[in-house]
Amino acid sequence: MWGVVDESSDNPLAELWGLFKRDDDVSWQHKALCSQTDPEAFFPEKGGSTRDAKRVCAQCEVREQCLKWAIDHDERFGIWGGMSERERRRYKKEHKERA
Repeated sequence: MWGVVDESSDNPLAELWGLFKRDDDVSWQHKALCSQTDPEAFFPEKGGSTRDAKRVCAQCEVREQCLKWAIDHDERFGIWGGMSERERRRYKKEHKERA
């Protein structure tokens, strides 16, 4: 979801961005619209609305890469690729059964 940024910057999201540094290909994260918005929208409280985050995801050019990353890394929290954790589990199960 978030890309790698210069941690010496004054960007308040830099700490969150650093969580996603990996050796695998994350070049898509630099294009993610969520990196330009409030991260709290993507990690709502239990029972909170996911509408705003999903609206951002719907417009994002790297939505598919984001979803794939979240599924491949078994991400359990937040909205990734326009899906909640529950939706990702269902998606993964449905696609596993087809394979």
